Amino acid sequence: MHCEVRTTTAEETQLLGQQLGRLLFPGAVIGLEGDLGAGKTCLVKGIALGLGFDADEVASPTFTLIAEHYREEISLYHIDLYRLEGANAEELGEDLGLDEYLFGQGVTAIEWFQFLPAGMIEAYLLIALCFGSADERIITLTAYGQPYEQIVQALYPQKVC
Repeated sequence: MHCEVRTTTAEETQLLGQQLGRLLFPGAVIGLEGDLGAGKTCLVKGIALGLGFDADEVASPTFTLIAEHYREEISLYHIDLYRLEGANAEELGEDLGLDEYLFGQGVTAIEWFQFLPAGMIEAYLLIALCFGSADERIITLTAYGQPYEQIVQALYPQKVC
């Protein structure tokens, strides 16, 4: 199942993330794809808000690769695989300990999801952000697995996706 929405400001993109964050559950995985500057980190800031974190604490972990944010109720793992393009996918997964994040009890948001080793995870919500006209972003949510289909339906109950 997939659904396409459009935003015209960073605030709208962050609001979408915030609404999404309120629906996420421990163990949820969000894959993010899109060009540089498309709004991936902006969306993750919104997810953080929806989970009860301070959005100002969230920044792209491009150089650290993984940023961990903790609260008593839930954790947010923000992973950026951009710098790992072309790396050996299997070694990448082992070296970073991705299993701990993907199959843990926190919410995991992965920027540059296409660089995740193939077949590493089956159920997730893929969010692709593309540039539209002017400041517009075309955001496509694709659910892989029943829990993620329910999330998309909850976000857009009136929309035919």
